[in-house]
Amino acid sequence: MRVHVTDLLEGDLLIKDTFNSYGLHVLSKGTVLHNPDISKLLQHHIDYVDVQERHTEPFPDRSLESIVSPKWLPSVQPDYKNAVKGFQDLFRKATNEGVINDEEVQNAFLPLIKNFQLERDVVSMLLLLNTTDDYTYQHSVQVGMLSYYLATWLDYTNEESLQIGKAGFLHDIGKSRISDTILNKPAKLTTEEFDEVKKHAQYGHEIIEQSFSDEPYLAVSALQHHERNDGSGYPYGLTGDSIHPVSKIIAVVDIYSAMISERVYRKKRDLLFVLKELFKLSFSELDAHTTHTFIKHMIPNFIGKKALLESGETGVIIMTHPTEFFRPLIQIGDRFIDMTIERDYEIKEVLI
Repeated sequence: MRVHVTDLLEGDLLIKDTFNSYGLHVLSKGTVLHNPDISKLLQHHIDYVDVQERHTEPFPDRSLESIVSPKWLPSVQPDYKNAVKGFQDLFRKATNEGVINDEEVQNAFLPLIKNFQLERDVVSMLLLLNTTDDYTYQHSVQVGMLSYYLATWLDYTNEESLQIGKAGFLHDIGKSRISDTILNKPAKLTTEEFDEVKKHAQYGHEIIEQSFSDEPYLAVSALQHHERNDGSGYPYGLTGDSIHPVSKIIAVVDIYSAMISERVYRKKRDLLFVLKELFKLSFSELDAHTTHTFIKHMIPNFIGKKALLESGETGVIIMTHPTEFFRPLIQIGDRFIDMTIERDYEIKEVLI
């Protein structure tokens, strides 16, 4: 329903992204409004917003404060750990039996997604939950979660988004046929070892084909998630429209999750650096619309976080821009710097 800003109540849920008259992004779809959010809308002279129909019971607290607080973590961690453990069990079953069980997939993954459907600060969420342990299993869980989010941002239905999240969850199941010595090698792989790793796409396709009779997206996503728009991917070197749209979704979040994760042979990257790398890839290897949609919805999660500038100054990100993703409005002390105008300023690192 459409509501005047002065009639908003704490707990109202935005159902559309909100922009001011200059086109600057103010609040994201899915934000549960609290008094500071309502004040921000007033400050930007926004008159009306679209919110979900109100219910008699209040919405759960999903503010940034609740997400990063110790109270939030214990309620979420069990489902995350269950999903990681569930994927580990699926991985072992695929290794030993060559097939996996759909009921076990549902039990591992769906509780996590249902818990996170209203979580908007994906950046903080993944940082809080991510550890250096069990990279292969955690990566699959993260790709499943992020695939679900990205599918919703691309306007897939919730049912379709759940299937796409499930496809992301299972995208690397073919690695169950790859030797642990190769998967966990604490050094760069040889050409022969990398050729073996690349087979996981076909292995995953085979495992899923043998395990599921009629599941859209699952097998093709496992097979194609390393294909690239410019033909540089594997296993078949497909290009452009030859790659399934869901495979393009998983390709984006697969790279993002891999780059933000700390692995035995590589330190995790700065989050803004990772999004900039994805942006560069969107003009060659990755689908541009899919990648830009992901960046557009991830960037607002930096609002309120500190940023270290190339000048050595530290400021707070106040607003992000809907098209110039990496040039937000920064507050340094009493000064406000619109980086879309003052182009000498560059962010070196977001401090989280």
